[in-house]
Amino acid sequence: MTTLSISMPINSKAAAIKITGSLGKPSKMPGLSYGISATLCKVGAKLAKIKGSTCEGCYALKANYSYPSVKVAHAKRVAGLTDPQWPEAMIYLIGKSGESFFRWHDAGDLQSFQHLLNIVKIAEALPNVSFWLPTREKGLVNQYLRAFNAFPDNLVVRVSAAMVDAAAPKGFDHTSTVHNQGKAEGYSCPAQSQGNKCQDCRACWDRNVSNVSYHQH
Repeated sequence: MTTLSISMPINSKAAAIKITGSLGKPSKMPGLSYGISATLCKVGAKLAKIKGSTCEGCYALKANYSYPSVKVAHAKRVAGLTDPQWPEAMIYLIGKSGESFFRWHDAGDLQSFQHLLNIVKIAEALPNVSFWLPTREKGLVNQYLRAFNAFPDNLVVRVSAAMVDAAAPKGFDHTSTVHNQGKAEGYSCPAQSQGNKCQDCRACWDRNVSNVSYHQH
């Protein structure tokens, strides 16, 4: 006899965290964030080995991200991605937080098309939260756009340029670049001149800002 597994509704922070792992609250940015190990980046892991790429010397592979406690937290989050209740648990945590801004992947990137679909589901369930997803997985983004045409209004997916001082990726409504010797394309991130913090800037989450250019750091 086969016993069916019945999912219980997510009705507590503890239950949600058991599935998703904890959320981050970066001091630089408003709101909350979510990250996994940058070693799991599909495109990013390849770019990290290329001189002059935007992933060369990746900040998420060193400093605080190398601490054992951070590695444990990342591993727990990755393990939860395949849980069928992951979207529901994330919706609970973000919705109960009272925060209005959320960044996906302050470390790491999309792991699969289903991962992206789940992020869209979360955004649709929380229309009062502004979500920002920076990604180098343009193949997954294109796959989604071919199937569904557009992302929810409160989810800004910015496809990132692969190389420093390169032009913004073509064919996407929202992108990001990194400048060093060259000029900033579009909106230049002001963080470098304000203590490496967003302060009042919300350009990354703004659908009216086509490209955000970050100074290499």
